[in-house]
Amino acid sequence: MISTQYISRISLLREKVDSFDRYPFCLPAIRAFESLVPHPKVTFLIGENGSGKSTFLEAIAVSMGFNPEGGTKNFHFGTRHSHSNLGDYLRIAKGVRHPKDGFFLRAESFFNVATEIENLDAEAGLGPPVINSYGGRSLHEQSHGESFLALLMNRFGGKGLYLLDEPEAALSPQRQLAALARIHALASDDSQFVIATHSPILMAYPEAAIYHFHADGVSQVAYEETEHYQVMRSFLMNPRRMLDTLLGGE
Repeated sequence: MISTQYISRISLLREKVDSFDRYPFCLPAIRAFESLVPHPKVTFLIGENGSGKSTFLEAIAVSMGFNPEGGTKNFHFGTRHSHSNLGDYLRIAKGVRHPKDGFFLRAESFFNVATEIENLDAEAGLGPPVINSYGGRSLHEQSHGESFLALLMNRFGGKGLYLLDEPEAALSPQRQLAALARIHALASDDSQFVIATHSPILMAYPEAAIYHFHADGVSQVAYEETEHYQVMRSFLMNPRRMLDTLLGGE
């Protein structure tokens, strides 16, 4: 069957890896990884800190032609070489359609993206300012959360491939709900998302696949099976009991 989604399968070219003892192939999840099938709309990558989910997302972005530090495919800046070579070992199967838009968001380097936008607008050009596509207001003059939402609401135009690394980092719970609504609107407009996240709010999105990066590899899980859901539910059901357990109360 011919796929119409932008990314239909991601596989590790294991035969090309000369050693699984070096980074990033030594990460347990990557060491055991073979392939995964993204959801046509939203795919979540979850796992503990250091599990490899962000490294994997970055590798997808680089393989698809995005700047390793974030931005669109037209961004070519770099502040330091920090990405792994995992992207050289991925086979990404693509559908017959090509995205008309795209963006790679990294929470940790979004400041650098905002700076690059200002640098581009400082250069003389015939076109409109780049910042106009982000709402017209400097991202540096907004809070971290406001700038993230400005990106989602203004720059993401639909029919695109959007790769987001921990977008919840700067967002309050209410803003996460707003982001979820925007993701739904874009996914309904022929967009595909791959999102690395710790947020039980975001990963509750129903039209999605959740892949858990763990010590035995990468496996698809249901929302209610995630540790994020179970821990948050247990805490909210009886915060006093959990706090007593954690803090040694009687």
